[in-house]
Amino acid sequence: MLSPKVFVCLRKSVSQSVTRNLGTSYIALKSASDPIQQLFLEKLGDYKKKSSGGKLVDPTPEIEKELKADLSKTGRQYGGDGKEDMTKFPTFSFPEPKVDSQTTS
Repeated sequence: MLSPKVFVCLRKSVSQSVTRNLGTSYIALKSASDPIQQLFLEKLGDYKKKSSGGKLVDPTPEIEKELKADLSKTGRQYGGDGKEDMTKFPTFSFPEPKVDSQTTS
């Protein structure tokens, strides 16, 4: 008779402590605990700011020249006429096949 009450009280206290611990651990994980982790988070933030435009991050003139050369080579190799964006996946259009409605009996 006493055991169900004990289990109910125990379950309530355990769930409260787990909820409190999860809330506290979230705050602890959000802030960096050591200088290396803080530096890593700062670098990730910098990278995110730089790569937001969809372009290369810190490109040098040599890298940009190499990218243009590779894109033009790909365009020549696969039939790009210079007007198409060779970095996009091609779109395919398949015409609907004509089906003859005549049946032979």
